[in-house]
Amino acid sequence: MTVKTKMIKDFAQIGFDRLGSATKNMKPEQLDWKSCTQANTIRWILTHLSEELNVSLPKFLGEEQPKEWPKDYVGNPKYKMERIMADIERGHRKLNAGLNKLTNERLAEPVEAWAGKKPREAYIMIMVAEIVHHEGQIAAILGVEKRMKGTK
Repeated sequence: MTVKTKMIKDFAQIGFDRLGSATKNMKPEQLDWKSCTQANTIRWILTHLSEELNVSLPKFLGEEQPKEWPKDYVGNPKYKMERIMADIERGHRKLNAGLNKLTNERLAEPVEAWAGKKPREAYIMIMVAEIVHHEGQIAAILGVEKRMKGTK
């Protein structure tokens, strides 16, 4: 493991810890609560994050993307909280294992993706930042729900 990959892992761990704290005491009915019809649900955010970790991120780690991933996964109410969180944990393990294999030279290699050609490490950092970003969305939704319902 390089100094850079250790720092990326440490930053990702902060995001995963925050995500765990935000979702620790959630009730199943909170997964699909919305403040308005246009809003994303926590279920949508978690399944989206899980898909990013398990389907999109492997490309940037230099690994193969999974051949089997449910096309109906994101936002689908048939996937329960336990499954979603287990999938996120699987993505977490894949991230750590992939980072363990990367050298500084591999991190610097250009990769072509949605934002054009950038060093592999830039795309990995963007993907890792998504963990913190989505945790913040979940915390905001739970806070809005609490205030709108007048609960503690």
